[in-house]
Amino acid sequence: MAISSQSKGIVITVPVLVLSLSASAIFLFFLLSSLSSCNCPNSAQYSPDQAPQRPADADRRSVTEDDIEWVKDQIRVNRLSMQENVLRKGINPRTRAQQLQDLLQFKGISHYEGEEANNHTALPCPGELLVEDHHSNYGEPWAGGRDVFEFLAEASRLKPDSRVLEIGCGTLRVGLHFIRYLNPEHFHCLERDELSLMTAFRYELPAQGLLYKRPLIVRGEDMDFSSFGSDVQYDLVYASAVFLHMPDKLVWLGLERLVNKVKPYEGRIFVSHNIKFCSRLGTGECTKRLGTLGLEYVGKQTHDSLLFNHYEIWFEFKRNKV
Repeated sequence: MAISSQSKGIVITVPVLVLSLSASAIFLFFLLSSLSSCNCPNSAQYSPDQAPQRPADADRRSVTEDDIEWVKDQIRVNRLSMQENVLRKGINPRTRAQQLQDLLQFKGISHYEGEEANNHTALPCPGELLVEDHHSNYGEPWAGGRDVFEFLAEASRLKPDSRVLEIGCGTLRVGLHFIRYLNPEHFHCLERDELSLMTAFRYELPAQGLLYKRPLIVRGEDMDFSSFGSDVQYDLVYASAVFLHMPDKLVWLGLERLVNKVKPYEGRIFVSHNIKFCSRLGTGECTKRLGTLGLEYVGKQTHDSLLFNHYEIWFEFKRNKV
């Protein structure tokens, strides 16, 4: 049997027609099967803002054992060594002292002169800052500020919307990490040293791209916290090696002024190195005096550094009354 079309001269037999339809059906079956088994992402399975999540505790800020092993693997795989702790210099090696002399003598390879110099580059910035002399003004490496941040952020269970006060933030060795992590205006600091403040505002914050965070850094002394407002309450107040240089009477005055600015029960005060202002009174008298202020000593903690053979000692207090 055949179906004919005389106008076009085409003749299609029934077997050929049946065979063509069968082949088309088989092809369509396999096509649909492959589409149904496809595991390609769709709008219900994936969104662009989904990022891999770190499996560690959500409150964790410090490195994990996996992090340390990863660093070791990278050093091993890349066959790295310190070569007797001598790092190769750049194409024009200069010490900080030489860099400073160049800045004082030549200003910079390219610089403004005359009236053109009256722009934002005329803001005061001591040359010592540009060569980062202040990074050597501490009893331990500048990078150790990250260790302090990690410990305090975890110990206090900080979130980006937490509020933090540092007593004596210096040149922001630690503060930079809090400023970067916290919401804008949530980091406060009381600092007495003018050069340290200049360093913070004129060098560290601009260099780290953190001016937009608008930290409240106030020049003051004698533990006067009135500039921070009467209604602010902090999740964390800390003093790193600051109380060591204060008379005990001033430390106690500061604690008295601070206590109502610390969140009851959850807020924490951390003091590094030692608490001789307390221990010199004796355990019983110290506990009694803290209780009078509405404070309670929680205990001593230590935190290991990732960068060098060092650990920090911190003493923790909390506000136990509303």
